[in-house]
Amino acid sequence: MAASPPNPAPAPASVTEPFPVPPGVPLTTSPATEQPSERHAALDTCATPELVAAFVADPAGAAEAVRAAAVDPARAVDEAVPRLAAGGRLIYVGAGTSGRLGVLDAVELLPTFSWLRERARALLAGGEGAMVVTVEGAADDAQRSAADLAALAPSLDDVVLLIAASGTTPHVIGACGAARQAGSLTIGLVNNPGAPLAAAARLGILLDTGPEAISGSTRLKAGTAQKIALNSFSSSVMVRLHKIYGALMVDLRAASARLRRRMLALAMRASGADAARAQAALGACGARVQTAIVMLAACIDAAAADARLAACDGDVRRALCAAPAPPR
Repeated sequence: MAASPPNPAPAPASVTEPFPVPPGVPLTTSPATEQPSERHAALDTCATPELVAAFVADPAGAAEAVRAAAVDPARAVDEAVPRLAAGGRLIYVGAGTSGRLGVLDAVELLPTFSWLRERARALLAGGEGAMVVTVEGAADDAQRSAADLAALAPSLDDVVLLIAASGTTPHVIGACGAARQAGSLTIGLVNNPGAPLAAAARLGILLDTGPEAISGSTRLKAGTAQKIALNSFSSSVMVRLHKIYGALMVDLRAASARLRRRMLALAMRASGADAARAQAALGACGARVQTAIVMLAACIDAAAADARLAACDGDVRRALCAAPAPPR
């Protein structure tokens, strides 16, 4: 039997409208994160060990980019702390990888620092579903993000973190305008020099990570730098708000057996008490590590320990210094 002739190639689909290009976008230039990397110009020809090594090595530049910008995040922490101490909220805004990193930072504040969920909000382009499924076009809607931000009734005490590798994302720019109009502290995290978001926010932080190993894939080096910066910012804020004693996480929530064991170990380490005394103290104070530490170190009951902490703005170190020496 003779072979059948190959199927003819399908005719090209008729073009009914031109390919949409946003107005005002120059086609001859692109931001650094969109440019091809000269170091990785032939990734597709690499042997597998060489390929993996390239992706392992490239993010080292992320930490260096954050280190180079360290003065600006420190200023952001110092400006944010008084607002948050007065009852303000942390509000994270972003799209794609940047937005998901903001959601991650917001979600982790409750179990790590007992930071109430209503005081850590996140506006991810496309809504909560965009954490797992990309919502096309959501990042381009500046009016929607401005309205969503305004719906949160932002105040002078709120701190709005606006995250965009390009620094041009309409979703983030729109929310920035609404937050500034409300008087909130706006902090822009960008990865491209000269990005509009850095100029639009009260505090612009440039994490200059340059071209990605895969051009435009900002989930790589730019996203890693954003994660480091967000970790550094929120952790530093929580230290300043007395959620940490020494290097100990003393204001965590016991959401699992593992965390309950951690709380017991923290109370023992910070106070020098044995397991039985520490467990009794945690039981008597409603499993609040800060209170248990002061109870154990000062040999006082939960009510007295709470009073000392309240007088010291929740600062365990100051509360212990104020406590009289326990009887021998």
